[in-house]
Amino acid sequence: MTKKDYQALLPALPKQPGIYKYKDAEGTIIYIGKAKNLKNRIASYFTNDKHKAYKTRTLVKNASTLEWTVVDTEHDALLLENNLIKKFQPRYNVMLKDGKSYTYVCIKNERFPRVFFTRKVFKDGSKYFGPYTSKYRTKIILDIIKKLFPLRTCNLNLADKYIMAGKYKVCLEYHIKNCMGPCVNYESEEAYNIKITQVVNILKGNFKPVKDYIKSEMQIYVEALEFEKAQDLKEKLTAFEDYQSKSMVANPSFHDMDVFSIKTDNEKHFVAFLKIVNGAMINTDVVEVISNADETEAEVLAFTIERLREKFNSIAKTVIVPMEVELVDKEINTAIPKVGDKKKLLDLADKNLKYFILQTKKEELNKIKKQTPTERILTTLRDDLNMKEMPFHIECFDNSNIQGTNPTASCVVFKNAKPSKSDYRKFKIKTVIGPDDFASMVEVVGRRYSRLLGENKPLPQLIVIDGGKGQLSSAMQAIDLLGLRDKITVIGIAKRLEEIYFPGDSVPIYINKKSESLKLIQQLRNEAHRFAINFHRDLRSKNAFGTGLTDVPGVGKKTAEKLLQHFKSVKRLLAADKNEVIEMAGPSVAKKIFTYYQGEEEE
Repeated sequence: MTKKDYQALLPALPKQPGIYKYKDAEGTIIYIGKAKNLKNRIASYFTNDKHKAYKTRTLVKNASTLEWTVVDTEHDALLLENNLIKKFQPRYNVMLKDGKSYTYVCIKNERFPRVFFTRKVFKDGSKYFGPYTSKYRTKIILDIIKKLFPLRTCNLNLADKYIMAGKYKVCLEYHIKNCMGPCVNYESEEAYNIKITQVVNILKGNFKPVKDYIKSEMQIYVEALEFEKAQDLKEKLTAFEDYQSKSMVANPSFHDMDVFSIKTDNEKHFVAFLKIVNGAMINTDVVEVISNADETEAEVLAFTIERLREKFNSIAKTVIVPMEVELVDKEINTAIPKVGDKKKLLDLADKNLKYFILQTKKEELNKIKKQTPTERILTTLRDDLNMKEMPFHIECFDNSNIQGTNPTASCVVFKNAKPSKSDYRKFKIKTVIGPDDFASMVEVVGRRYSRLLGENKPLPQLIVIDGGKGQLSSAMQAIDLLGLRDKITVIGIAKRLEEIYFPGDSVPIYINKKSESLKLIQQLRNEAHRFAINFHRDLRSKNAFGTGLTDVPGVGKKTAEKLLQHFKSVKRLLAADKNEVIEMAGPSVAKKIFTYYQGEEEE
């Protein structure tokens, strides 16, 4: 979408709250935003282009149309934006970069429910708790549950009719006291479900009812003088309190709350999350958030809060944050603590963020160290050009002509960052008259990729055009005609300042002069230029002699050069003494030359 398109819309833009939608040429929504003042917000996309983030410029460049909807209040705009983003999931809106498979604790929907951990959630009526970011932590929770409450682990169908019919026998789990034998009616369904209730309390972080239950059971055994069973429960209570103490935060009087913090590093956002239930920290997580448009930290944090609360099934009414954020659910209370235990929680979230970012950077460095030089160069090039694919196959084009004569072009091919000379191609310009580099580029690029498509051969991931905006635009005409714009990354390199241009973007990017990726692009450009110049020289030389002596059957290039250097032209050679020609070329060659030109004169 251009400034001209925006100026055409300008008179109609309202100064009221609402949402706006950018759509691409196919009518697909690619971005949804909200605004307190639609006119001012939309205007911000078309002013001060050079100071805008590359992502924002890309959004506007890829947008074809703009639509908006006016609402009564900014709050209504926030709600509408949230609903539309969930429904359409536009390409340039904020996304969580989160591909991990988390673990859950499942209480199976069955008679005498089993309790186990899983990575898959099914809508079968079972209860799922989590997700837990650590499988190790999940196992600790399950071990505590197993010690406190012996539960069955078998998958038998414990319907009452089967139990009463004596279909089952107790297994080893019963004999080692890991199960109380509900399969043979040694344990009632009521007693079993009381234990399940306490398991639910543990998983929800409600530790007090669990402790009260264990203490009451201990007291029953003491009064019945069953001191061994009471001692066993006491040991379980100690183990449970030990687990609880490791999960407690600084202030046990805290009620349910969620803690969020955010840091931005090199245009990447990282959000930390702590889930507090009854004073216990029962879940933590750190996620990387990708913002594909010009979002503020507060907007990114607000988005992530809603998604993480939904993901971790949080119903806490209090959210601790480091800055003012606007949430869709107005019943949620936000707090920005400056001192006290809540501030310590926020500091803890910050600390988690700090270490997570450091760890991420170390992992990236380790990956780079483990890479071969070729992998490192290609990875750097991919990142510098913001490509989705690794550029294993790169092609570069250059034109060559002198005063419009013998126009030619070259295509050099690099595979795995090395020249693949057997794949080099040279072109004689066929459809262009005169020195027109732009038209020549359209012809050559079109011929090259029409052929690759026709022969069903692989396309390159990256095309480099030697030249600035003009040559790049010409190349894109051919690319667009072949429908390859979204399939191949195409750039132009302008020699004077080594500027890198992207199609449709008048503002170039500058890659660090010491970068390996820029050196690779320069190597491609120089190789294409060398190959084009050599082909042009050969063609010019061939044409120069082709109108003269090399047309004579039996006269080679070296002999023709020798004669022309001596006689200066074919005309002078034919006018010279025959003996002189015979002395220079030999009698056989001299006879062929004179016979050839005498025959031409006779015709």
